[in-house]
Amino acid sequence: MTPTVIEPGSVLGVLGGGQLGALFTRAAAKHGYRVVVWDPDRDAPAHRLAAHSFTTPFTDRETVTRFASTVSAVTYEWENVPAELCEQLERQRPVRPSGGVLRSIQNRLVQKRFLAGHGFPVPRFAPLTDPNDLPDLVREVGCPVICKTAMAGYDGKGQWRIDEPSAVPCLVPSVLASALPGMQWIVEACVPFERELSILAARGVDGEVIVFPLVENEHEQGILRTTLVPALVASGVAERAETLARGVIECMDGVGLFCLELFLLPDAVVLINEVAPRPHNSGHYTLDACSLSQFEQQVRVVCGLPPEPVRLLSPAAMVNLIGKDIETIKQDAECQRLLGLPGAYLHDYGKRETRPRRKMGHVTFLADERNIARERADQFHRRLLDAIGHPDGL
Repeated sequence: MTPTVIEPGSVLGVLGGGQLGALFTRAAAKHGYRVVVWDPDRDAPAHRLAAHSFTTPFTDRETVTRFASTVSAVTYEWENVPAELCEQLERQRPVRPSGGVLRSIQNRLVQKRFLAGHGFPVPRFAPLTDPNDLPDLVREVGCPVICKTAMAGYDGKGQWRIDEPSAVPCLVPSVLASALPGMQWIVEACVPFERELSILAARGVDGEVIVFPLVENEHEQGILRTTLVPALVASGVAERAETLARGVIECMDGVGLFCLELFLLPDAVVLINEVAPRPHNSGHYTLDACSLSQFEQQVRVVCGLPPEPVRLLSPAAMVNLIGKDIETIKQDAECQRLLGLPGAYLHDYGKRETRPRRKMGHVTFLADERNIARERADQFHRRLLDAIGHPDGL
């Protein structure tokens, strides 16, 4: 049976109204769709772009009914929305990716077990249910390791790096302090990666998969700071990343847009760090550098349209604006000069409150050559650090 296509003029629903939800809403409007946003945060930027929005808690039963009756299909911008909510909604409307896919991804421990159980390459890991067992698990996995909360936590939050076994006793109280009833953690080996990579892939209801270019990422204090495309890797590495992306999404029977975060190890070994069932910060370059953005692709697959092949139109370097960076670029003459260069594109997310470690926007630099885009991004990044006066502007 041919899947039903949701035509332009219809209403789409998105759970979560942050920058990813806002950019999805803009992409949907560009292609003739209206969007209803549900986010309990009244200041979430997507609320200001939506045809209608809900700000009730995700547990509100009346809103579940009203939301489902308003939209033709549902997606989400964040893997920490309740999987139960998605499962409730998909009894009435298509949810892409499905609640089942979300449930298998949003718990890091469940995700790693799924990947490892299906033969996908991941770092060594072990489950932790009692922080007092952390010393034994660190010895089992082998230092250095990272202890992460299994649920929630992002941009380095809810994570503790352990370089030596002697450091464990000092960390146990911190892990205990974060504990809630039934909470789990995952202890993962820190691998000696040469580069951090990521790759976007979209899968349609017909099973067709389209993969975006492989990109190279650089993080600071657990937060993505810079993305470079194309990634400077051997062709075999790019092919391996694409094979993994296709394999993981097909194995999950996922429909929607996904991102695989990857580690490139010596000898061209590629490991999967995490899978995200949504657009990804490292894919923001697609807004300016590709024939189709990640958000437009998300709209297509959510609506039952086949994913569209993507062309990289230009090498690009993307720099995240974090915390006070968003204020610096408006006041600093050198930042303004760099933003005035041909091929520089500023994206301000319109968040009303500036907070440390909060992603406030990004800048993409396009150029005919990757090294030129990289150099402009590096100049911009260095200027942000110099102007703010301490690392990362946090």
